[in-house]
Formats: sequence, C-alpha cells, structure tokens
Amino acid sequence: MKVNSYVRLALVFSIVLSAAYALAGSPAGGYHLLKKVPFGAAPGLGATGEYFDYVVVDSAARRVYLSHRTEVIVVDADSGDKVGTITGDWKRIHGVALSPETNHGFITDGDAGNIIMFDIKTLKVLSTIKGEEDADWILYEPVSKRIFAFNGSSKSATVIDPAKGEVIKTIPLGGQPEQAVADGKGMIYDNIESTNEVIAIDSNDFTIKSRWPVAPSGQPVSITMDRKTRRLFVGGRNPKMLVMLNADTGKVIGEPFPIGDRVDANIFDPSSNTVASATREGTLHIFHEDSPDKLSVVETVKTEFGAKTMGLDPKTHNLFLTTSDFGPAPAPTEKQPNPQPVATPGTFRLLIYAR
Repeated sequence: MKVNSYVRLALVFSIVLSAAYALAGSPAGGYHLLKKVPFGAAPGLGATGEYFDYVVVDSAARRVYLSHRTEVIVVDADSGDKVGTITGDWKRIHGVALSPETNHGFITDGDAGNIIMFDIKTLKVLSTIKGEEDADWILYEPVSKRIFAFNGSSKSATVIDPAKGEVIKTIPLGGQPEQAVADGKGMIYDNIESTNEVIAIDSNDFTIKSRWPVAPSGQPVSITMDRKTRRLFVGGRNPKMLVMLNADTGKVIGEPFPIGDRVDANIFDPSSNTVASATREGTLHIFHEDSPDKLSVVETVKTEFGAKTMGLDPKTHNLFLTTSDFGPAPAPTEKQPNPQPVATPGTFRLLIYAR
C-alpha cells in the first residue's frame, strides 16, 4: 500500500514538473506596439541623408543604445525617454558594443573605418581607433574579453583590447561579414553574406575553425543563438528564409521558414524559447523553439516599413526597433539598378513592442 502511494506521488510530481517546463517554454505570441518615441534629425545630417542601424540593450543598466547616422541616442529601457547622446564628427554609425569590466563602450563608424571608444557611465568619447573600411556589426566576447568589429567591404574583423583601446589583430574572413553572435564559451559565429556561410571564429587564437553553408537560405545577415541547446538561428535575404543550425556541426536542422524582405536582426529570448526576426518590409516574425530539433511559427506581427534592426530587454521581454518615414526610391541607374526607398530626415523613431 505504501509503495503504491509513493508511486502515485512520484507520478503526480513528474506530471507537475513536465507541465511547469512546458509552460516556461510555451510559445510567446501577442506582441503589440507599446510605445512610439520620435526623435529629430541627427547632428550635421545635411545632405548625407537619414540613416540608422543596430539597437543594443544594456538590461542591467536599463539603457538602450540606438545608432543614428552621426550619433548614438541612449534611452531609458523602461520609459523609452532619451537620457543621453554620444556624438562627434562621424560619418555613418552602425553598431555599439559594451565592455562591462573596463567600463568602455565602442561604436563603429563604417564610412570612416573607425571605432570610437567611450565611457559607459558618462557617455564621454575617449578616443578614436583606426579600424577598417565599412566597420559594421560589433560585439564584446566575454571569454577572451575582447571587442570584435566586423568590416563588410574589407572582409575582415578587427580585434580590440577594450582596456587599452588598441587594435590587437585584423582577421581576414574570406567574405563580407554581417551580424555575429558569441556562444559564451569563446567561439563567435558570424554570417558571411557574400559566400552564403556561417563561420566559427576562435576568439582566443583568432582562427576560423569551421565554414558552414546556410542553404536552403542564402545571403545570411541576421543571427542569434540558444546557448543552452547550441542552436543558431540565421536569417537570409536571398532566398528570404530563417534556418536553424547546430552550432557544433553546422548541420541545418528541419525545414526553413519564409520571412519578409531584407531581414537585419534576430534575437533569442531564453525565458520563452522565442526567436524573433525583424525585416525592413515591416514584419516581425516570431518563432518558438519547441525542442533542439524543432522550430515552429508563432505569429507574424506587422510593424512599420524600415523597422529591421532590433534589441531585446530580457527583464521585460520588450523588443526595441527603430525606423523612419521613407520617400520613393530614385530612378534606377547603371551603378544602382535596384535603388531602395529613401529615409526621410528628421523622422527617426523608436518602436517598443511588448507581449
């Protein structure tokens, strides 16, 4: 009789645990626009035109960094209110990376081929580091404790000592890099847009350990990672698909998922096993990692045209996207046979989505 009671108790406990696990990893849909925050034109915008790129969230400090042509706007992660600006004689700002141990932040100025170092607490610019042309995505790798800036047209990565603000190494990548992600164990996975690959970079010895094709997707741009299951989620522009890869073998797992035009950012929320992919078409694609071998569609949220870059606040689970108004595309030319709609100066804004 006692044995049967223990068996029943164990069974009930097992069911409760299973239900709790399922609930914790249940699909998280229902994203909706929480707030819209307008900003004016960037300093010295003039004839250079409107431009904006990556969004970086410092959840611990409750700050969000928004790149905006010649400035980085810093907003409060809870209210969306502007709390500061980092600016200088810059050309085209792309990304921001933060080194918490040294209290230094780093900004890529792609057109100038520079990386700007600033004080995280005061937002004061400290120095300008000469990098490579088309410095774009940038990240902090926590094991090597180094900054890696990825240079598109230069087909390279610039490695920086975040304490000294000095270049340690330039790594040739064999193609045009885009967004990258660190696994927290010393490896960096970077999209190589021009060769339709993801590469694995050892952050300690600066060598490329692997090259993996992303087919049936192509022209990979956005990437994020579930570090627990070792899964990479890669968004491509041609064909326009999101795929899941094994981060140890490079194998593409399961079927690809169609996404909107000109994807530029992916995020992974470990609290809900949710993958989000933002496209310039104005679509926010939400997926759920049901298991390490299965991804499923949750919903597609209509945002605004141009809202293709994005950051996640893991505390509130809010998503931060930026965009602007756009005018018509100019007439095609021999040099630019496929011109894109032009962003309207002075209309830059932040979109905050919640669920």
